[in-house]
Amino acid sequence: MSVAIGLGLMEFPFAGAADYWRWVDLCESGGVDSLWQTDRLVSRTPILECMAVMAALAGRTRRMRFGMNVVSLALRDPVLLAKQCATIDVLSEGRLLPAFGIGSPVGPEWEALDIDTKTRGRRTDESLEIIARLWREDSVDFAGRHYRLKGASISPKPVQPDLPMWIGGSSEAAIRRTAKYGTGWQSGAERPAETGRIIAAIKTAVAEAGRSIDDDHYGAAFPFYFGSPDDSIVSGAMAAYTKRTGRDAQGYFAIGDAGTILARVREYVDAGVSKFILRPVGSGDGVLDQTKQLIEKVLPSISTRK
Repeated sequence: MSVAIGLGLMEFPFAGAADYWRWVDLCESGGVDSLWQTDRLVSRTPILECMAVMAALAGRTRRMRFGMNVVSLALRDPVLLAKQCATIDVLSEGRLLPAFGIGSPVGPEWEALDIDTKTRGRRTDESLEIIARLWREDSVDFAGRHYRLKGASISPKPVQPDLPMWIGGSSEAAIRRTAKYGTGWQSGAERPAETGRIIAAIKTAVAEAGRSIDDDHYGAAFPFYFGSPDDSIVSGAMAAYTKRTGRDAQGYFAIGDAGTILARVREYVDAGVSKFILRPVGSGDGVLDQTKQLIEKVLPSISTRK
């Protein structure tokens, strides 16, 4: 099993585009495996729109892959999203990593856009079927509760013949959804023990469905920080995380030195994870510094792990 370290952002922690591209260029030259952007449509906090970011990264980078972590399908038109993914995959020469989910029920979008959260699951399942079929079929008819298509098609198709379809979520429905549609699974804020339980459940469900998911297609994510947990930037980030999610930030954030971060990676690897999305805590030059330290102190150890 090979271990790959990607980096992800939710909020936009930079003063402007120039600083963001400095960070992207650092990741590209430093051997980071992939970049990921959280999906958030409604926010008072600066957050970039994830599909626009994917298109921009396709033009800026030449080596790295990139993905959405994860796009909320119930908030998107599936035909448009299938077309966007295919276009970005073509222009990046096959480097897109699409990741889809149901969306958090506590997200601000549902109330702001007047969407019933009880429809999230059905909308997501219908969207997954539509997108997968549009990527491989020349004409798609579909009659669902939320979407109806007649002779729909997109061209060009994705460059990747089997464009990955990573699925997020930890519920029983998400496990079934991954087993039915997914080529990979990406955790949210699950700790290693919970992640291992979900991976085992997915593998059982995949076998029952007569499908397979590669062992190296299970992912985890966590924030990291080189420094002290008493630093104000960390305490603030942890408090904001707890307020946003209702989860205890202790044990989720990896704070300390390279050994601390590597130990957390190993916990997840032992649970069956091989793909990672690490989120640097900080803003501006602090994000660049945290990323540089990860590249210099952590990636050399990760690259040799099998």
